[in-house]
Amino acid sequence: MRENRRTRVIFGVLLLIAMTLVVLDLRDSAAGNDEGGIRGFATRFFGPVETAFSAVVTPVRNVVSSIGSWGSKDQRIADLEAENARLRGELATSDYDRNRLAQLDKLMHLAGVGQYRVVPAQVIAVGPAQGFAWTVTLDAGSRDGIKADQAVVTGDGLVGRVLSVGPSTATVLLVVDSTSTVGGRVEASLQIGFVSGLGKESELSFQLRDPFAGIKVGDRLVTFGVKGGVYPPGIPVGTITSVKGTPGQLTRYASVVPFVDPSALDLVGVVVVAPRTDPRDSVLPVRPTTSPSTTPSPAASGSPSPRSSTSSSSSSGSSSASPSAAASKSGP
Repeated sequence: MRENRRTRVIFGVLLLIAMTLVVLDLRDSAAGNDEGGIRGFATRFFGPVETAFSAVVTPVRNVVSSIGSWGSKDQRIADLEAENARLRGELATSDYDRNRLAQLDKLMHLAGVGQYRVVPAQVIAVGPAQGFAWTVTLDAGSRDGIKADQAVVTGDGLVGRVLSVGPSTATVLLVVDSTSTVGGRVEASLQIGFVSGLGKESELSFQLRDPFAGIKVGDRLVTFGVKGGVYPPGIPVGTITSVKGTPGQLTRYASVVPFVDPSALDLVGVVVVAPRTDPRDSVLPVRPTTSPSTTPSPAASGSPSPRSSTSSSSSSGSSSASPSAAASKSGP
């Protein structure tokens, strides 16, 4: 009974205090004195206390929250890194696929225009073989219809010839090898000669059979080919970059940059069936539009123009090879 009476007294006192505060607050509000009344006193008293309490509690709460989310942040970072790696892989694969598709498209264009029947293959190894310095290995062999002494091309031009064949692989001798010789013909003319490798990836040598033939820098070469020979006619070989010797000299040589970069071989085609007719220069890429000041190529008769005569009259030097040495190499 005593405890119930004490509780009632306390409750009554609190209720009286609350009613008193409400009445005072209403009176101050009616009088327009919000700052000086009970509300203003409470604001001035409890405001700094609340600010101090918040300054202490907020950092602690943030630390606790961060500790709780460490595991999820680490997992999120790991997920983002994995997603980034996946996207990079897809991008690299897409670039490779686009490059392979472009190579295949060019190869099919060359085969279609020149009427060559080719077997596509991929280069799987690069290195010397059987005493030859410049060779590559293909992932196709006799099971795919490939035989020795067949020409190998890319969409850009001549690569070389098949040296040896296994059931599932083939070794190709590159045209830049020092033992390689190919019969070549100057674009848009009847001038022929021998294209020889120099053991350099970016240079070939072209020796004219006719010492009076007119050639100049910028002329392009294709294989002239013979029936039943290793190299079918019309395959692009390279572009003449310099001419040594003057018309009439027994040794006239031209430096040639090959169309195919032997250090960047991937997708190639082995010519298993040669065309019935000579495609001539139809497989060569179309030249870009030249400015009016550009001197046109010499006529098909092979007579040199004034510009070509100037180029051909550069300082003549004795070559390390002779016509007899060139003839001693394997024919086209």
